[in-house]
Amino acid sequence: MERVSDRIQVPRDTLTSRDVTYSSIVALVAWTLSVFDFILFGTLLPQMAQTFHWSTTKSAQIATWVAFGTFIVALTVGPLTDYLGRRRALIVTTAGVAVSSGLTALTAVIPSALYLIIVRAFSGFGYSEQAVNTTYLSEIYGARNRGLLYSFIQGGWPIGVMIASTVTALLVGTVGWPGMFAIGTIPAVIIVLLGTKLKESPRYQHVVQIRNLLRSGQLKEAEEYGTQYGIDTKRTRSFTYAQLFQGGMLRTTVFLGLGFLLNWFAIEVFNVLATTILTEGKHLNFGNSLWLLVLANAVGYVGYVAHGWVGDHIGRRETIGVAWILGGLSFAGMLYVAHSYISVLVFQSIGSFFLNGAYSALFIFMSESYPTRVRGTGTAFINAMGPVGGILGALSFSLLLSSHLGILMAALVGGAIPLALSGIVMFALKRIPPGQVLENLST
Repeated sequence: MERVSDRIQVPRDTLTSRDVTYSSIVALVAWTLSVFDFILFGTLLPQMAQTFHWSTTKSAQIATWVAFGTFIVALTVGPLTDYLGRRRALIVTTAGVAVSSGLTALTAVIPSALYLIIVRAFSGFGYSEQAVNTTYLSEIYGARNRGLLYSFIQGGWPIGVMIASTVTALLVGTVGWPGMFAIGTIPAVIIVLLGTKLKESPRYQHVVQIRNLLRSGQLKEAEEYGTQYGIDTKRTRSFTYAQLFQGGMLRTTVFLGLGFLLNWFAIEVFNVLATTILTEGKHLNFGNSLWLLVLANAVGYVGYVAHGWVGDHIGRRETIGVAWILGGLSFAGMLYVAHSYISVLVFQSIGSFFLNGAYSALFIFMSESYPTRVRGTGTAFINAMGPVGGILGALSFSLLLSSHLGILMAALVGGAIPLALSGIVMFALKRIPPGQVLENLST
């Protein structure tokens, strides 16, 4: 029997190992640079506040508005990924890092909080680079070790944090905080150029082919093609955001979004505002707090690989849920049990291991939860809930500080407890057995 692929030209279903390796390297470096820019803002916020004479409360308020701008920009990345392609989306998001970092450096000559909030909104492109990564790489990695392979890419978060902290500790005294942001633009531009050599995901090309057939009126051929490659042809032309809240995807979107939002309370407190917590809450000097973050995130990288491997074997939902509950307990211990520099380091490291490490399993779980036609939009939308959690996290942290509750209690209520709750929420999602081919999960 003649197949539709015998009558029309179709994309190759596989890429060479060299193609996959090159894509992985570019994705890793792009994500690392995105994190470098994203964390650099939180790390240098106390220095910027000192320059402009901002109080801790005002700094938290600025972080809130920056998170809101990041959310708005991040919402555009999903349709960009599903309609223009994974490769082009990666290039655009990396270019956003260069723009965000370069314009932030100019805050030194444009000393306006409003200007800073507007230009930092572009960091939403860099932040959403991880959603593009997981959409792209999950479609080119094998089913059995998808989580482990992606863990090395998602591990760009602790690498980016370590680089940001290390470079800041070594150079901020020489070039100042404006110079630090200026430095971040150079490698981002280089990665944009390297991204032009990436090859598109064959699975995404199948969706493009179906859309082309439908536009040309070849409805029968489009249906046959969709059946052959496991794609729901009827929904291919529907607006991607609308599909996220229909049928079985509604449960996925609601609980993934809620879990991610709650988790970002902890990200805001223990990553973005980490130096503030450590210097004002645990009374460490700025230099020691930076080096503590370097060491803690080195352990965090091991967490990415560990959670990626465990997720491949026992299931990602269980891996993520348990990890975040343990992470909440660890950070609570850092706040109230640890008193020496070493004990703070130990608890901070364990917390980072579980909080950040689980993201290697999380993003693959997200990509497996949505079909190819909306995978980019679904993953990017859930990812955009992070800044919403950041907004609420920074707001609650600011309100708790304003109520004179104390910085440690504010971090517990606004960070550690929501982290544990985010782990509990994960168990409301449908379990996806490990080792599943994408085509067998959703169409």
